[in-house]
Amino acid sequence: MTQQAEVGGEPIARSGPRVMALVNQKGGVGKTTTAINLGTALAAVGQRVLVLDLDPQGNASTGLGVDVDSRGVSSFDVLLGESTLQGAMTKTAVPGLSLVPATMDLLGAEMELSDNPRRLMRIRDELAVMDQGAYDFILIDCPPSLNLLTLNAMSAAQSILVPLQCEFFALEGLSQLLSTIEQVRGSLNPALEIQGIVLTMHDPRNNLSRQVEEDVRTHFGDKVYKTLIPRNVRVSEAPSFGMPALLYDHKCAGSQAYMKLASELIKKEQLRIQARPAG
Repeated sequence: MTQQAEVGGEPIARSGPRVMALVNQKGGVGKTTTAINLGTALAAVGQRVLVLDLDPQGNASTGLGVDVDSRGVSSFDVLLGESTLQGAMTKTAVPGLSLVPATMDLLGAEMELSDNPRRLMRIRDELAVMDQGAYDFILIDCPPSLNLLTLNAMSAAQSILVPLQCEFFALEGLSQLLSTIEQVRGSLNPALEIQGIVLTMHDPRNNLSRQVEEDVRTHFGDKVYKTLIPRNVRVSEAPSFGMPALLYDHKCAGSQAYMKLASELIKKEQLRIQARPAG
């Protein structure tokens, strides 16, 4: 059945959730921060969101208030087929936002799945049998490496969202990621696309930030979100209190930026669906 999600007074027709993997093989780029706060911002405007934590560090789980002792069933159990996605989901303090938490057990996923012929498609298989009307967006937070966990996310996702820090070597790391995406398209997921690139840790007073922004926009055009995520102390503090920045301090610059990003993402989705051929 087609869903209708009200955004800006106009309905978005959906045949199922939009599945996006947040990917960057470099650590410390704001990937998990984006998963937490973009998910919260989407939920704040009425979207039903699931965050699937596939990073063994479990930082998205911690940042959404689910401590290690509360993670009885995790994404590791889903990968091994010992739980469904539905069975691993837990509610968060954010209305409309659910979580499949991660544990350090994910470090052993590659070994545990080594004999499974569908080891790179375990998340895709589980998404295929879940209730397609339960969520509007599924955000998969990936580890900072291009391993079995990330490949599982990329084979399951419809699109990739790339958080990219405004720092030296940013474009160099992005070129490696783009090469991997092309390989995944060729072997696992032909329909995979880049949903967008989000510039993070932006400091308008810094010449390097401005230069990176200019370079990325020159290379990737409208794939780069207009919204810039600034360096912000309040956003950095929020995870230590087990909450997204939007709950910790919704007025801070970082929270406001993520609200703008959510709005921009939804508008992109509207345009994508409108441009889709009928039938």
